[in-house]
Amino acid sequence: MNREAKIISLVNREREVEVSRLAEVFDVSQVTIRKDLIHLEEMGFVKRHHGSVVLNNSDDTQVRLSSRYEEKLRIASKAVELVSDNETIMIENGSTCALFASEVASQKRGVTIITNSAFIATYIRKLKNVKIVLLGGEYQKSAQVNVGPMVEQMASNFYVDKFFVGVDGIDPTRGFTNSDLGRSEAARGMRRHASKTFVLSDATKFSSPGTVREFDFTDVEALYTDDSVQDSGRDLMKQNHLNLIVV
Repeated sequence: MNREAKIISLVNREREVEVSRLAEVFDVSQVTIRKDLIHLEEMGFVKRHHGSVVLNNSDDTQVRLSSRYEEKLRIASKAVELVSDNETIMIENGSTCALFASEVASQKRGVTIITNSAFIATYIRKLKNVKIVLLGGEYQKSAQVNVGPMVEQMASNFYVDKFFVGVDGIDPTRGFTNSDLGRSEAARGMRRHASKTFVLSDATKFSSPGTVREFDFTDVEALYTDDSVQDSGRDLMKQNHLNLIVV
């Protein structure tokens, strides 16, 4: 894990950390730490003020991105192995999906990403090795994502091998769930135009049942999650014959 990821994790735990302490913790100069913080601020993770740094609470998606950042980055870094150069893929909205999109754009060449997430499109806009197709629809301001029937209407112009999606919960009887009906319908619509669906989700979702059913376990090729997943979660995936990749 790089130093910037560790900085985000530390600030996420402590909410506010002095620049001098960061320099001491990571055994680098304050000049080096400030360069890291400038980059993290440009990415929207943190804000600097009066010799310290705090999390950026400017929007909901960015807050979720900084929560359990290390785990989400591990998931994203592993899932990128599924993607080949010059491939076209679909990615739905979500914090882990945003990190995954960034990993794809950084590590692969000539990839086209089809997404309904304005947040993801903005998040990776400066990365040159990727083409972005943004699916239109009704814009949800808080999540920075497009929803509604227009999403699937536009997605129907494509057919891809792989669709990557995040979820808000995992329920033993209802499968993968979401907290928002509009986003759940958009994700289901996108899935209909892909051969395989991969869920990228940190292990906390096993303890969050969610409110809206999104996918059956049989709809999903594999679940990528972090190593804090409990035995009950592992058993649930095994019972439903779903490939579980733990990182």
